[in-house]
This record gives sequence, structure tokens and C-alpha cells, in this order.
Amino acid sequence: MTDTPDAAPLNMTKIAFGCENVADLREWLESHAPGEARITTRYLPTRHKEMVGGSLFWIHAHVICGRSPILGFEQKDDGKYWVRLSPQLIPVQPRPRRAHQGWRYLAAADAPADMDGSGDMGEAMPGHMVSELAKLGLV
Repeated sequence: MTDTPDAAPLNMTKIAFGCENVADLREWLESHAPGEARITTRYLPTRHKEMVGGSLFWIHAHVICGRSPILGFEQKDDGKYWVRLSPQLIPVQPRPRRAHQGWRYLAAADAPADMDGSGDMGEAMPGHMVSELAKLGLV
């Protein structure tokens, strides 16, 4: 990929491991405000330069429920890396997504759109329900 100003940043997906619900995830992220939230990854993504300005899309209960803007990457003393995130959870249109280990790339064209402010369907509906509605083309 070339470094052109028109190129959309690359995103990533990750399971919101340890969160019982989306509110827990939001609370964890916002507890780091006004600074940045950090998660650890073993390896620096090959395409990390393309990801700055993109977002980490969080998966909870097999549904993409929100995103946090990626601020950058930083190596830790133990050789692993921090993924530096804006300490906010931006609600997105719920989209079913299978669980996976670690993180995965997500192209901008495949990323769900932000919610329009009319509600947070990702919290209101259980993940399995959103998955079934998406299969029917209703979400």
C-alpha cells in the first residue's frame, strides 16, 4: 500500500476478553481518560504504520459492538508491544463476528459504520440476537 493522503487507515478487531458486557468495556476504556488506554500484543503488526488513525473494533458476544481510535504502537521493556488507544468506546452498527485469538486486520470498507446516536443497539440486544438478525439482513 502506498502512503497517500487519500488512503483510509487500516483497522483491527479484537475480542473484549474479560468484559461481561459492553458497559464493562466502556468503563475500562474511560477509566484511562484523559490519557490513553493500552492493550498488549506479542508482535508488532506488519502493517502498523497503516493502522495509526484507524480503530480497534471490539468484539463482544460474537458481535462487533464499538471501536476505539488507534493512537499508535510502542514497544514495552519485555519485547512485547502496547497498542495505544483513545480511551473511548464509539458505538458502531452491530455486526456479527466470530471469535478469534489475538487481533485481525479489518479494512475500512469492511468496518461497520458508527451509530447515528439514536441508541446503542449493541448493548440493548444480546449478541446471538444481533447475529440472527444480521443473517436475515435486518441489522
